[in-house]
Amino acid sequence: MKQDSVISRFFRLIEVFVFYHPKTFLSVILLATLFFASRIPYLEMYSNFADLLPQEHPYIQLHNDVKDTFGGANNVVMAISVEEGDIFNSDTLSRIHRLTQGVDSLPGVNHNLVRSLTHRTVRKNWMTEMGNMNSEAYYDPLYPDMSQEQLEQLRLDVMANPTVYGLLVAPDLKSALIRGTFNEGQLDYVEIFRQLGELKDEVEQLRVDEAAQGVHIYATGQPVLMGWVYSYLGQIMQIFLLTMAILLALLVAYFRTRGYGILLPLIGVMISATWGLGIVSLLGYNLDPLTLVIPFLITARAMSHGIQLVERYYLEALEAADSHDAARRTFETLFRPGTLGIVSDAVGLLLISLGSSPINVKLGIYASIWAGTVVITVLMAVPLILSLLPLSKVSVDAADKAQAGVFASLARFVTSKGGSLAVLLLAFAVYAGGGLLSSKVQIGESEPGSPILYPDHDYNVSSKNINDNFPGSEEMYIVAHTDEPGGMKRPEVLRALEDLQIHMLQDPEMGGSKGMPDLVKQVNQILHNDDPRWAVIPDEASYVGGLMFAFMASSPIPGALKEFVDTDDQTANLVFFYKDHKGETLRRAIHMAKEWIDDPANQVEGLEVRLAGGPIGVTAAINEAAFESNLVIIPAAMALIFLFVTLFYWSFHAGWLMFLVMTFCTVATYAYMGIVGIGIDVNTVPIIAVGIGVGIDYSIYMMDRVREETARAEGDLGAGIRHAIATTGKAIAFTATALIGGVVMWAFVSDLRFQADAALLLVVMLILNAWAAANLVPAWIVRFRPKFIVQAELLDDEIQAKPVAA
Repeated sequence: MKQDSVISRFFRLIEVFVFYHPKTFLSVILLATLFFASRIPYLEMYSNFADLLPQEHPYIQLHNDVKDTFGGANNVVMAISVEEGDIFNSDTLSRIHRLTQGVDSLPGVNHNLVRSLTHRTVRKNWMTEMGNMNSEAYYDPLYPDMSQEQLEQLRLDVMANPTVYGLLVAPDLKSALIRGTFNEGQLDYVEIFRQLGELKDEVEQLRVDEAAQGVHIYATGQPVLMGWVYSYLGQIMQIFLLTMAILLALLVAYFRTRGYGILLPLIGVMISATWGLGIVSLLGYNLDPLTLVIPFLITARAMSHGIQLVERYYLEALEAADSHDAARRTFETLFRPGTLGIVSDAVGLLLISLGSSPINVKLGIYASIWAGTVVITVLMAVPLILSLLPLSKVSVDAADKAQAGVFASLARFVTSKGGSLAVLLLAFAVYAGGGLLSSKVQIGESEPGSPILYPDHDYNVSSKNINDNFPGSEEMYIVAHTDEPGGMKRPEVLRALEDLQIHMLQDPEMGGSKGMPDLVKQVNQILHNDDPRWAVIPDEASYVGGLMFAFMASSPIPGALKEFVDTDDQTANLVFFYKDHKGETLRRAIHMAKEWIDDPANQVEGLEVRLAGGPIGVTAAINEAAFESNLVIIPAAMALIFLFVTLFYWSFHAGWLMFLVMTFCTVATYAYMGIVGIGIDVNTVPIIAVGIGVGIDYSIYMMDRVREETARAEGDLGAGIRHAIATTGKAIAFTATALIGGVVMWAFVSDLRFQADAALLLVVMLILNAWAAANLVPAWIVRFRPKFIVQAELLDDEIQAKPVAA
């Protein structure tokens, strides 16, 4: 049956209108390219922490409410460790003080939330002879040279304070911690990282006591991580140049002496990249270093479309009257399947914007527009340029015949009864095995430290050291809010929060906690001659208020209670320390907290307990949002591509066949992620969606070519498939190689592990899709003989384009 649907007529009108006004359209494309090029200098590349946060998530809403009071998730944690002895010597204490002063002077730091043994806010409290409570800083920088007796007393004082010993000084007394929390906003990560680096070098080289040896400094936290990311931006140009060299080498190897095949795809890439970068700038978006793999993939995809066009041009040139005729035939035969493939790319990218994180919303919008412009910058521009160039006819040489022979052998295998059955059985086995392996994929990160960097990186080594020696560098905030000011003084409220702390400490992976109950019990003990029997919560709110007032009055530093409770005594913060933010750790922490909150026995009138802030709460929100996005984006991408293909070919079977390919490759991809330990997070969901949209192009090209060649062979399905594989199969193999070449250098050159993992994940998806297009699609067609192929007739433009030899 002849496919003369509304869609076919629409494409026919575009083909006629565009191709017969080549100079006009090329002039418009050139002017647009110059305009977009003028916008590129205004494009910025940076990371904004707020872009990672799904603002509608309740954890992020809590984070936004308390970040100015109790601190957010942008924390720097530094540790100084000694190999011999302990930190209680003048040399090491001087170093701790210098590190503390350096952290306190970083741009954007919240000075009231800096914590360190030598900081002004960390104080020794005691009861005077008059029965009053007094306090003083543990370290006086005006008198850095302390006697042995003073050092010994300092050691005892620290060990007697549970808010210092274990939290700021390691239990073995060999390490001290410095914590700094930054005010939220667009922090200058580069400047923070630079100052931290200089501070670390300065303190490590400091020699107050020449006998002091083996001093090591470690740094972790979000600003440090982003600083490391920025430090590798210089590699982008290196990766770009290496990628272009690989693509050029592939073009030369494939086209050899055919100059158009080398030149035209590169021109298409340059136009596409200029438009894409200009669009990002016009939208006012920034390029994020962590998502740069996707623009590289879009650029490589644009080149692969150019390769398809030039390859078809050389085939058509053998029968064409002139260059215009050859270019017209090329345009008419590839514009429709190419447009469908690009729409699939754009849909997969646009659906990324359904995620709740702003970074994915921005990426989805600009990347989908960028990918969509390939219709103009490559599918239209390359044939139009070819129509104005002299006709180039190149005879089939020995290398081409050898390549054709390889694909002809593949075609004979796939079209045979046993071969097609073997391919389908293999696909079924991948479905079954992949489904089992997919269950190993975790939500969030699957190992300690940051997956953005390699395990042996200085950042992850620092994280491990800090977490080995302290309760943990990862904090989770649980915020308690009462319905009236002063509610935190109520004994029943404090006892409930104490019970929550005890409940959470049942988690063996939780390193420790701090909160208002700990402070009240500590002050009560101090005011009763340090008798541990008085380390209890009083029975009266007025008594609790008196203890809190005594603590504040003992300190000349304003905001002494700020890390525990707000100024109205209405909202309090419980801090729980964890040693990592693996997906498993986060889920267990959140589950245990919800378990206590949801228990009716723990309900207190007027008390609301909210989850969850701090680095753990923010990461948990990001992971939950990524999982929910994954459940929406991936099925939505498949459903829309299924719908487009079904409408385009007016065949449910065509849509089903593409759906089969997409699910096959997706299941196999999740199996790969389960094997190598890549989790589902805010960074991997876009990669999977992009892989689906880009990879399905191969199968669309193959299916369309099988339909066309079967119609030319007057319904001989075997001949049609063999001819399609021998021609389009070759092009698919090369374009897949070109796409892999476009991203693979990230795996070998980038010092950012995430970029390398993302590149390898895309490589796996591209290989799977190329195999499915060259094997699974023809095998399915051979076995099930869909009507839209076996009963197809040539479209009008395909009749005008005479058949060409493979």
